[in-house]
Amino acid sequence: MARRKNSLTRFLEDIVDDTKDFVDDIVDRAKDVETDVRKAARNVVDDDGASSGKKSDTHGELADLNAALAELTAQVNALAAVQLAGAKA
Repeated sequence: MARRKNSLTRFLEDIVDDTKDFVDDIVDRAKDVETDVRKAARNVVDDDGASSGKKSDTHGELADLNAALAELTAQVNALAAVQLAGAKA
């Protein structure tokens, strides 16, 4: 296998090429995110299938999620207190 001679200019060229590839990947991902956000915003604004019954269901689901979150928060706080007491002992 032939060895490649590395010079300072080749090293800098590799850094610039890798940086360009990195920036291209970031820009591509940003475009994908922008497209997904626009689709999500369009879906939120678009209420073609929404009815008054559906809205109340969503409100009920949100209340259920808030209750579950409060219960989980209480459990996490209790576990943290137990862990803190165990660490002090």
